Amino acid sequence: MDLLVRIEESGFCQWVREADSLFAFPGILLLHTIGMGIVVGINGTFDLRVLGFAPSVRLRSFERFFPVMWMGFWINAITGTILLAVNLTKLTHNPDFYVKLAFIALAVVNMRLLRKHALVPDETPPPTTAKVLAVTSIIFWLGAITSGRLLAYVGKSVGVF
Repeated sequence: MDLLVRIEESGFCQWVREADSLFAFPGILLLHTIGMGIVVGINGTFDLRVLGFAPSVRLRSFERFFPVMWMGFWINAITGTILLAVNLTKLTHNPDFYVKLAFIALAVVNMRLLRKHALVPDETPPPTTAKVLAVTSIIFWLGAITSGRLLAYVGKSVGVF
């Protein structure tokens, strides 16, 4: 626990938490929100296309969006790590934080599987497996967003560690 307190009380974390600069907490939170919009926006659009929306759009055309999606993911990973560090002792004792991480992990694995099953070479309609993965992708991302938003309202839990 001493390590967590030292990280949380580091100069950088104190600056992020307490500075009046737009580059501190507000800017990092803004970048986190933008990254989330990119990741979930591209994922959600791909999911809806797999489920049959906009059938004139070729599934293979989504291939060029995946590098942008991963850029958004890494923006979120970096900014999320900073947001975690500034509130480390509280968040690591909050079960909602672990729910959020689980949803993110499930969503990432799910997306890799969906990409494999939906991007078939001959542009045939996506198989049922891909459609199930598209639905679970939407559920996982909504779970990650909801649990992440609830972190601001769910207090420290006793007995998690």
